[in-house]
Amino acid sequence: MWPPLILRMKVTGMITDFFARALIAGVGVALVAGPAGCFIVWRRMAYFGDTMAHSALLGVALGLLLGVDPILGVLAVTIVLALILAGMGGSRTLASDTVLGILSHSALSLGMVALSLMRGIRLDLMVYLFGDLLSVGMTDIYLVLGGGAASLVLLAGLWRPLLAMTVHEELARAEGVRVDAVRAGFMLLIAFLIAAAMKITGALLITSLLLIPAACARRFANGPEVMAVLAALFGAVAVTGGLYGSLYFDTPAGPSIVLAALLLFLCSLMFGHRQSRN
Repeated sequence: MWPPLILRMKVTGMITDFFARALIAGVGVALVAGPAGCFIVWRRMAYFGDTMAHSALLGVALGLLLGVDPILGVLAVTIVLALILAGMGGSRTLASDTVLGILSHSALSLGMVALSLMRGIRLDLMVYLFGDLLSVGMTDIYLVLGGGAASLVLLAGLWRPLLAMTVHEELARAEGVRVDAVRAGFMLLIAFLIAAAMKITGALLITSLLLIPAACARRFANGPEVMAVLAALFGAVAVTGGLYGSLYFDTPAGPSIVLAALLLFLCSLMFGHRQSRN
């Protein structure tokens, strides 16, 4: 027995068109988020990812206030925040997790308050909090594919320096790695990813697309490059499975993708080999 949503779509003949667009956009983001997420896992930057993602809602408010596409507002705010955090990388005034916690919750709260004060603007806040992948259009696909390709090129250029910094940052600096520039470049990469993924998983779930596939891949990989490839594949599988689950059970696409990624992670705990904590 088909659920009502699928039955209606099969009758109208719409399923192939919009599902294909959603699948292309979702897999496009996952193929970039997987390798980038490996460094989030290795460098224990999960809180940084949350901070950047939560600031996205403030970007939505900025975009609406300026009368531009909210995604441009998200991109602007996350880039500014990335540069601020990169500049504070060497600061010892406050612990990094304290700074990230303050910025994360402050940006999210400021964004929600700003949106609530905008009169005359009809806004479905759930779309920005949890995504709306099934409404992806061709413009969104071009943005995801173009931005994803540029992000992969940037990540490829940063790969070796980032690996060296992950192993030992001070030694990498001594060997000539421009640590501050590489850190800023990686944070800007995450900012672009968050802007691209906003419509897919929403502000509250973006970090999961970075973290969970990489955590799954870590259970099976025997090297950094292998882990990056596996993370991209696990992310693509999670997007595909989540979308099919969303259609079949008539559930929100973003949370369904995250649950599919969670199932993959639970399977990796059962079948993957044990890794060290470092």
